[in-house]
Amino acid sequence: MPFAVGDVVAERTVHFTRESLVRYAGASGDFNPIHYRDDIAASVGLPGVLAHGMLTMGIASSVVVAALEPGAQILDYGVRFTKPVVVDPNDGADLHVLATVGAVDEASTRIDLKVTFGETNVLVKAQLRIAS
Repeated sequence: MPFAVGDVVAERTVHFTRESLVRYAGASGDFNPIHYRDDIAASVGLPGVLAHGMLTMGIASSVVVAALEPGAQILDYGVRFTKPVVVDPNDGADLHVLATVGAVDEASTRIDLKVTFGETNVLVKAQLRIAS
């Protein structure tokens, strides 16, 4: 599928719950209590229970992957973590992902991801590159 700079590849809002965090902890083996216990999160100065950074990163890339044609080859993917996603015990948290084409050359297409929680960018320099 040919892309042009500025094309929207995918956009989706993903809802996290505390159950999502427990399930991810089980799958990843990351049982750090800041991801499921309010008291521990507060004791280390956090604003609440946080979603795992790798969960946030994985969800962001999955939005793009779901929009690509089967067999698309991902060449690389990287992000910088900037702000946490605080998952409320009752309301959860909504992570919004907007993926747009940032650059295209003969060999690859760079897809830039804007990943936000509320009005806050939680990942920066989030870029996924696919083979052309």
